[in-house]
Amino acid sequence: MRKIIIAGNWKMYKTIKEGQELVNALKRDLYNIENIDIVICPPYTLLSCLADMLIESNISLGAQDLFWEDEGAFTGEVSARMLKDAGCTFVIIGHSERRQYFGEINESVNKKLKAALACGLIPIVCVGESLKEREGKKTFKVLEDHLTNGLSGINQQEVLQIIIAYEPVWAIGTGNTASSAQAEEAHKYIRDLLAKLYDQETADSIRIQYGGSVKPGNISELIREADVDGALVGGASLDGASFTEIIRKAAEVLKS
Repeated sequence: MRKIIIAGNWKMYKTIKEGQELVNALKRDLYNIENIDIVICPPYTLLSCLADMLIESNISLGAQDLFWEDEGAFTGEVSARMLKDAGCTFVIIGHSERRQYFGEINESVNKKLKAALACGLIPIVCVGESLKEREGKKTFKVLEDHLTNGLSGINQQEVLQIIIAYEPVWAIGTGNTASSAQAEEAHKYIRDLLAKLYDQETADSIRIQYGGSVKPGNISELIREADVDGALVGGASLDGASFTEIIRKAAEVLKS
């Protein structure tokens, strides 16, 4: 049985004080959630102080990116070892915004993935198509490209430690959301492809999140789909009440 995981990607939002206030609210409102893995991914500047606040809580800490070298003359970059030292358990890799604005490609995703695994971080690897690619009926081709090349050289034992996040780029920050049927179709394709790359048992064990304008109003429907194992939440994770409602609604679905 795959455990649902809901992660909040704060992107480039929140000062230290604002982040502390949000974490205090989440700790207060989500302390009794046991059937969902909860993760927050704030900016680098908040990691260390929030890690201290999350000790002995049911909320884990993740980063939004990393560099593949351990150390060196790489101005502006942060290594897996540094993230681990700051208190991170998870790290997002290959987010569509990294691809769109910062030149992220499958090869760099692969290097970052290997660095994260080597350091004991749990990678959340993002895959997904743009609006143009979806309209051109290239969704599956894009997913195959992202997964096959992004997971190159990753063995069966390693891939079991990875979380895949399907994020239809056309739905991120636009208010548009893939229907639950569209999400399930993509998630099933990803799981079937993982079965071909590894085996069915391995594929059935890997968690696949949905990320694309997830809100309190659509989380229940998404979570009911067989191959949707959680959500990577963007804007709605910046508000304590909204993120709490998403998680509580998902928890209720799991109990029903």
